[in-house]
Amino acid sequence: MATLQDISVSAAINLLSAFVFLVAFAILRLQPFNDRVYFPKWYRKGIRNSPRRSGAFVSKFVNLDWRTYIKFLNWMPAALRMPEPELIDHAGLDSVVYIRIYLLGLKIIVPQAVLAFLVLVPVNWTGETLERSKNLTFSDIDKLSISNVPDGSKRFWAHIGMSYVFTLWTFYVLYAEYKAVAAMRLRYLASENRRPDQFTVLVRNVPPDPDESVSEHVEHYFCVNHPDYYLTHQVVYNANKLATLVEKKKSLQNWYTYYLNKYERTSNRPATKTGFCGLFGTKVDAIDYYSSEIQKLSEAEAAERDKVMSDPKAIVPAAFVSFKSRWAAAVCAQTQLSRNPTIWLTEWAAEPRDVYWNNLAIPYFELSIRRLLMAVALFFLIFFFMIPIAFVQSLANIEGIEKVFPFLKPLIEMDSFKSVIQGFLPGIALKIFLILLPTILMTMSKIEGFSSLSSLDRRSAGKYHLFILVNVFLGSIITGTALQQLKTFLDQPPTEIPKTVGVSIPMKATFFITYVMVDGWAGIAAEILRLVPLVMFHLKNTFLVKTEQDREQAMDPGCLDFATSEPRIQLYILLGLVYSAVTPVLLPFIIIFFAFSYLVFRHQVINVYDQRYESGGSFWPDVHRRLIIGLIISQLLLMGLLSTKKIEKSTIALLPLPILTLWFRRYCKGRFESAFVKFPLQDAMIKDTLERATEPNLNLKAYLKDAYIHPVFKGSDLDRPQLIFEEENSPLVATKRTSKEGSEASSTHSS
Repeated sequence: MATLQDISVSAAINLLSAFVFLVAFAILRLQPFNDRVYFPKWYRKGIRNSPRRSGAFVSKFVNLDWRTYIKFLNWMPAALRMPEPELIDHAGLDSVVYIRIYLLGLKIIVPQAVLAFLVLVPVNWTGETLERSKNLTFSDIDKLSISNVPDGSKRFWAHIGMSYVFTLWTFYVLYAEYKAVAAMRLRYLASENRRPDQFTVLVRNVPPDPDESVSEHVEHYFCVNHPDYYLTHQVVYNANKLATLVEKKKSLQNWYTYYLNKYERTSNRPATKTGFCGLFGTKVDAIDYYSSEIQKLSEAEAAERDKVMSDPKAIVPAAFVSFKSRWAAAVCAQTQLSRNPTIWLTEWAAEPRDVYWNNLAIPYFELSIRRLLMAVALFFLIFFFMIPIAFVQSLANIEGIEKVFPFLKPLIEMDSFKSVIQGFLPGIALKIFLILLPTILMTMSKIEGFSSLSSLDRRSAGKYHLFILVNVFLGSIITGTALQQLKTFLDQPPTEIPKTVGVSIPMKATFFITYVMVDGWAGIAAEILRLVPLVMFHLKNTFLVKTEQDREQAMDPGCLDFATSEPRIQLYILLGLVYSAVTPVLLPFIIIFFAFSYLVFRHQVINVYDQRYESGGSFWPDVHRRLIIGLIISQLLLMGLLSTKKIEKSTIALLPLPILTLWFRRYCKGRFESAFVKFPLQDAMIKDTLERATEPNLNLKAYLKDAYIHPVFKGSDLDRPQLIFEEENSPLVATKRTSKEGSEASSTHSS
């Protein structure tokens, strides 16, 4: 069992690591040759110029102004200086709402920590149960937990009462935040500039027609059913193979540029091998080899482009349909178009940079099957991942290590080494196991077939949250204690499981403290250092960059990784909710994490990250739902724990809490969620009216011309698919139908 000394060693190691990272960041960000790494957002906006363009030769690479090093922490107040409305204009609503999750954690946990230390810590400390117990190993941290209160004591009513206070406070904060974010989203949608997705709807599962192509069918359907507002449409092409060829060609061009630059520097013709990664195969001239490979790919790309444009099977039964007004697009996106609910399915089109084009080619009927298969795969992934998690948690105690590695016993018994193992190793080992997980979960979300990057992020975040909840939280609690008595645990009836898990909670407080420090403190410090982008930028700058435009492309500002970061935030809030009434000593470590993270991510959003898309904070309902799940889990675990403490009517006293929480969730969903899934027709009409008054000569067709063309067709007028526009000058809707009953009505309907 980790002692206070072990926790102190771990805290010292992680604080020292975080401090080293911060000092390294403070020094590296001041150097002119790193300016594009730590301030890429300002370069993308054209506001910042490279400090290497002027001054002495040495000063172009190294900052020689010693005064800037004295103020190396001035980035902290600078990160807090920009007001929220300006930050929304600068970085977008998604970034601001994401940052508010860290602030939300502080709003929930800080008051709970104050109350817990004022009320519950004295109650726990004066219980003196552990000191009276014989043959029981415990630490000073355990004296501050609920484990130090004797069974049957009336002191537990303090914990019950505080659990109500904590729950009601969480209700208040969640309600206020949901209300604020919903209002921010509506204001943002009402005030944002014109965007193509405001006028466009994605139509999927277009039914086949024997007499018309998909494009003709879409045009006639909307000319008939939306005659006054339909403007244009763009059918979706299955250009996935063409996109693969384009990406491969870009990669080869990078290698060609690298070897060409190398030749210009050394005047020696570089060589490479034709096998895997240039390590195997026949040795050839690198420049000639990559030049010929690029030529071959260019020919294959041209052939595939012609095939996509000429093959009717390359057209997917889906289209981006645009309307003359936002109001008309809102009506179409939010209503059922056909009496058959499985065809002509509509949803708001994602903004063009948010579209995940690869998945638009997936037949709609496959989506349900794919999602079912991925749900089964997720279950097995979570289940089998318990095996390494269990092994990692066995390392949390010295006895487990000595049993697995008996030859290490003399080394392990050393006090200094023992503190490092128990205070540091379990958290870092668990972190290593989780490195590849986000990539696996994102791949599963892509297989499910979601059509936008924002949807992929939200689905991956949901999977990651479930994984962390089961394996990291519940898995760490159960495997650390219950797997040592697995047979007894499996023989228990279901009603006893919450008790078993509840009893384990105080015992795992020290593990979660180390986890917060390793995954949280050091992780956030590493985030701001940006070591990998720093190395990659200088490698590209050295070997691939020839022009200033190349240098701009070499910058990798990155973006907020919502799919990974948000579930981690949820875990820390869950730990705060669970341990606020059980072992409050964990709360200060979580508070430090949230405060530091809020500061760091605000700095990154202002200076570094360039978001791939903007969804207007549409992910907030998912955040709220997961917070509610965490709150219910904390209540159930407290019920299970107190039911083992021989206190009468504790379960009855706590039973209203999850019921109230479910009601609160339902109320908030009905009150606010519509703002995140629907666009009010009133707001749409206001924006349309203002636009017509301020821009009466707006050519909306020209504005939408290239908005939803597949990226592989952009940048070239040759072999580009044409948008289909409504024939305004024709009073009839032309048709090729000859076999369908009722086609005459469609043919003569006024457009």
